[in-house]
Amino acid sequence: MQTAEIKWIGKQQFVATGPSGHGLVLDSNRETNAAPGPMELLLLALGACTATDIVIILEKQRQKLESLEVICSGERAKEPPMVWTKMEMLYRLRGNLKDSAVKRAIELSEGKYCSVSAMLQKTAKITWRYEIVGE
Repeated sequence: MQTAEIKWIGKQQFVATGPSGHGLVLDSNRETNAAPGPMELLLLALGACTATDIVIILEKQRQKLESLEVICSGERAKEPPMVWTKMEMLYRLRGNLKDSAVKRAIELSEGKYCSVSAMLQKTAKITWRYEIVGE
């Protein structure tokens, strides 16, 4: 079993240390906004998870990826628990890439490999699109 530790440091702020031993500060108060909030981290985790998959898949397909940017947008429920209900992913890729390879990499990530996406799909409708910019 993996373990995370969250320590309260005052107000609505916490230091969270993950199983890897790396830590970060969280601020649940969106008015002070001194650090990312817990739900914001889910949006970031979704982007990082799927980006990792896409880089690996395109590398295995011998595609020449130069850069990748993932823009994650989302809407939350109006009433508690205010879960993510709608999420949109925009993938911006640069390089000498085949359109079909990019589409397949995203499909594999979203439908098979990204565990963050698999969890969030339980409450949110996730849609995506992509743009390829030439070399």
